[in-house]
Amino acid sequence: MTDETDRYTYARAGVSIAAGNALVKAIAPLARATRRPGADADLGGFGAFFDPRAAGYHDPLLVAATDGVGTKLRLAIEHDAHDTVGIDLVAMCVNDLVVQGAEPLFFLDYFATGKLDNGVAERVVAGIAEGCRIAGAALIGGETAEMPGMYAAGDYDLAGFTVGAVERDQVLTADKVADGDLILGLASSGVHSNGYSLVRRLAADKGWKLDRPALFDQEMLLKDALLAPTRIYVKSLLPLVRSGRVHALAHITGGGLLENIPRVLPEGLHAHVDANGWPQPRLMAFLQAQGNIEPEEMARTFNCGIGMAVVVAPDAAAAVTEALEEAGETVFRIGRIAAGAKGCTVAGSADCWSARQAWSATHNG
Repeated sequence: MTDETDRYTYARAGVSIAAGNALVKAIAPLARATRRPGADADLGGFGAFFDPRAAGYHDPLLVAATDGVGTKLRLAIEHDAHDTVGIDLVAMCVNDLVVQGAEPLFFLDYFATGKLDNGVAERVVAGIAEGCRIAGAALIGGETAEMPGMYAAGDYDLAGFTVGAVERDQVLTADKVADGDLILGLASSGVHSNGYSLVRRLAADKGWKLDRPALFDQEMLLKDALLAPTRIYVKSLLPLVRSGRVHALAHITGGGLLENIPRVLPEGLHAHVDANGWPQPRLMAFLQAQGNIEPEEMARTFNCGIGMAVVVAPDAAAAVTEALEEAGETVFRIGRIAAGAKGCTVAGSADCWSARQAWSATHNG
């Protein structure tokens, strides 16, 4: 007779099929709440369908993007703050679509962990669904992977995948940018989802108490300031893209202002960004002071308060600014495009970003 201890099951190996099924059942209403024309957002099949014609497209190009949240997840895990990292995940993907002129149509997520905690997973997926709602994308599927031995207890990782569409004649390409164009900056909501390896290093070395009020804002816990979700700019920008009033968009992520703006420029044009053109957010000033970070390093590491750069013709700047402000954005005129080597220069005066003298930083690429 075989001893019961000799009987192996998937659960004994550390994977609970029942827990996975329960999670799918629990998050199904969250996905259904993101339905939009072209997708019914039901979960459970091997794949999901989307009908571009039902979404109103005639001659669309499809645009795809994928991203994660980076080491911001470590802060979220350590401080039981799982409710907004899903918004970050969606934002990092859909903001990369809109800079091509594309509307996000649907989104899929990948959640991987060593042992599935349905309470945590549901909170994460609820944030993903909220991000999809803000962006207007349908959450049509995903994958939950329980992999014992791959992750430490309580750890998980996220990846996001999104597909969007843009009518062929509305694609944003570098050839629309011209000498003399102006650069508008849309305010960020915080650090967004880049630079957290430096943030976490500062937190460890300086002994920050993240569950206490921030030095720069006594009405907010430091962890809430650092974990504020990435702003989603899709619905503010799409009408302007479709009207033809935007020449280019740059999502300010890893590499900061210096390295992201050149990605949307043609050869022979250079972006000049005036760091005096907007007030340095108190959170950014705090990070800079805590790390004694030079302005040039700030410009290539953090968004520095600008989450999206919008390139427009000078005669369209006022109307575009007004439209964006009506859509809820905070807009600054931060620079201009001029002839020169393809790249970006960020410059400030001696009293800008705690500099000891006038400064500038250039990235050509």
